[in-house]
Amino acid sequence: MEPIYDAIIVGSGLAGLSCAKHLAKQGFSFLIVEAEDAVGGRVRSDYVNGYTLDRGFQVLLTAYPEAASTLDYKSLDLKPFMPGALINDGKHFIRLSDPFKDPSCLLSMMVSNIASLADKLRVAYLRQKVMASTIEDIFSQPDKTILQSLKDAGFSDTMINRFFRPFFGGITLDNTLSGSSRMFEFVYKMMAEGQVMIPAGGMGKISQQLACELPPDSIRLNCQVASIDQDKSQVNLTNGETILGRSIVLATDGANASKLTSAVEAPPSNMATCLYFSADVAPINEPVLVLNGADQAGPINNLAVLTNVAKAYAPAGKHLISVTVLGQSPGGAQLDQSYEKQLIKDVMSQAKSWFGGQVESWQHLKSYRIANALPNQSPPWLEKARPVRIGKALYACGDFRENASINGALISGRKAAEALVSDLKVAICK
Repeated sequence: MEPIYDAIIVGSGLAGLSCAKHLAKQGFSFLIVEAEDAVGGRVRSDYVNGYTLDRGFQVLLTAYPEAASTLDYKSLDLKPFMPGALINDGKHFIRLSDPFKDPSCLLSMMVSNIASLADKLRVAYLRQKVMASTIEDIFSQPDKTILQSLKDAGFSDTMINRFFRPFFGGITLDNTLSGSSRMFEFVYKMMAEGQVMIPAGGMGKISQQLACELPPDSIRLNCQVASIDQDKSQVNLTNGETILGRSIVLATDGANASKLTSAVEAPPSNMATCLYFSADVAPINEPVLVLNGADQAGPINNLAVLTNVAKAYAPAGKHLISVTVLGQSPGGAQLDQSYEKQLIKDVMSQAKSWFGGQVESWQHLKSYRIANALPNQSPPWLEKARPVRIGKALYACGDFRENASINGALISGRKAAEALVSDLKVAICK
């Protein structure tokens, strides 16, 4: 059997779609095989009764250089969050803003009790430091945990626990702050240089935009891969079908890629649960992230009224509230029904302590348990370069190969395409 495609791409997440886009630009043929019924992987949205439900709370940082060069921001109709956050300290809401982006908040920032004056000056210094550093500088520095980095910078325990744990814990899905200081400074730089936004039609519009740029019939959905044969560049599906190509690109998450080949080392994954609620009245009226900065126990890490950012996320007259809960749950990847029922109750109880009795009228819409929500790239994971070429005519891409971000996924996909194109051109010349 002669190869039909130059490349078979397993997985249609951002890395796989990015790889396909760059292959298409070079005129190479490919087929994406996707196990799910739609493209996007983790960057996907469901549309349920007029509500837009992203599969986990996600945002796009517009300063991401690869995203800016790959995506058409204008057609995504991006809507911004306000810089900073509202932090609940157990008694009050305290605003922490970026006075460089919103000078009107400078006075309130200076007199707020979210942190000491020394901490506020350290925040300003950190901002100046990352703005003056290149991305290459940040990713070449010795890596350490976020927590150690913050302590080394002199931040107080109060500032770390009230702001950095819920804020960057929500970004890395790990509020122990055991993640990479490189990623911390990279994300901090991206937030300082750009905006935090979501597409009006949901984060899934990013994946859909990439997919729409690909040739017709280049994506096959509902195709579960059972195994691969590297020597033959053959992909075997669970339905018994085999697909032959000149090369294979594994564009799944790390856990699934490592199941298909021992050549892929996968980091552990951080898990999260995202709960969506509908409300007639928004608990806050600003497009700002709400953080749990209290010492008291409570499941909420962060909360956002998404309709304050993008009205189209809910039907007219309704508001959509996203709540993120970190950590494991009984059943692992599957959300145990009794656990979910108790979790909804606990989330609403905590939200009621924040916003009052209006929370009793919230209607739970859906919960998402994301098992492999984000690769855990705690030090020293990022200190080792992981090439996209992992064998003869075998390639791997994904955020776990580069860095755990939308930007990392897109870069990894592009690099896989570049390596594949180079190898195929050499093979053709021979």
